[in-house]
Amino acid sequence: MSTLSVADLLDARDSFEQVSGSAQALGSRLLRHEPITRLNAICPYYTMFPLEFPWRVLGDAKDDDWVLDPFCGRGTTLFAARLRRLASVGVDVNPVAVTLARAKLVKVGPDWVIRRCRELLHGGYEPKEVPSGEFWQQCFHEQTLLDVCRLREQLLTLPDTPVVVILRALLLGVLHGPVRKGAPSYLSNQMPRTYATKPAAAIRYWTAQDLKPPHVDVLDVVRRRARYSLIDTPPAASGRVHVGEAASVVTSLSQRFRWVITSPPYYGMRTYLPDQWLRAWFLGGPPSVEYSVKGQLEQHSEEAFVEGLAKVWQAVGSRCVPGARLVLRFGALPSQAKNPTKLLIRSLVAARAGWEIDAVVPAGTPPRGTRQADQFGADAGEYVEEVDLYATLVP
Repeated sequence: MSTLSVADLLDARDSFEQVSGSAQALGSRLLRHEPITRLNAICPYYTMFPLEFPWRVLGDAKDDDWVLDPFCGRGTTLFAARLRRLASVGVDVNPVAVTLARAKLVKVGPDWVIRRCRELLHGGYEPKEVPSGEFWQQCFHEQTLLDVCRLREQLLTLPDTPVVVILRALLLGVLHGPVRKGAPSYLSNQMPRTYATKPAAAIRYWTAQDLKPPHVDVLDVVRRRARYSLIDTPPAASGRVHVGEAASVVTSLSQRFRWVITSPPYYGMRTYLPDQWLRAWFLGGPPSVEYSVKGQLEQHSEEAFVEGLAKVWQAVGSRCVPGARLVLRFGALPSQAKNPTKLLIRSLVAARAGWEIDAVVPAGTPPRGTRQADQFGADAGEYVEEVDLYATLVP
């Protein structure tokens, strides 16, 4: 492990900023507007880094390199690897994240998805369980809720063919979101796109604003979203996405990795699973919020958090080839006032896995809508500057 101080590491920023070069910067700007990248945004999700970040890092990867993301979230690293025609593996404890990430590895045309959705909606199937209560009455129009339940129950029993994988992820993306003028883009009453409001708070808001759930044609929403998101997708990629705790899953993998690109959960973030409760219900969970932290990094103390991260870096090191690159984007919640660089370095030192830190580069303050802390809304205060840490596995 490097004995460089934090100050020494930060001094290396200039050399790393020059690595991208003008050609890489131009490629990143073009990447944002290409239809081929729309699949990556098939479902809004509050924990993500921009696609340009892993795309740039993987610019030096060779054709047979494998890429790993042990905290893969919605699968942005996996999609960047796919664009580079690299095989990848993702791991996440959240079934919602895993469902979205799996969609980043398959290729399906929009017409196939639309056709399958039509068959499921109009094939005569009647849902066996339709949630009741004030929240469900105010969140979805009665007919829309029936259609949502009809799709939910059938998708829970179908094998994971590419069409089903994409349709499932697409439906998660339109399940809830804002109500706007014109043709609806989401199926619910007024709600955030990235996370689901808790029932009591949602009811209070809808009642105070006198908001009624609109009748939404589910097939029409799916049709428009599929034709937008799947207009042009890259070739399907090799790889898998596993649901589970990062260290134990990574240890069990058979692949050997040369690139590890990830963004660990920020210290103090305990609500990944509860905040996705409505999407979790669509995937077979209960029709209520479960305040579970099962499988997540320990958050009850800074020491436990660092120890949990260290176990992940140790497991990752055991599955990487000598000379593998580890690239981490990390930040902190304003409420915790922690130094993200120090937390990362402590965890890598504790891992004793042979990770030699090359540099820590300020990544700036993340744009609104891409922060792990966005779910806290306007009261979160100023956001802590994120950092990118680069390390190499030394035998």
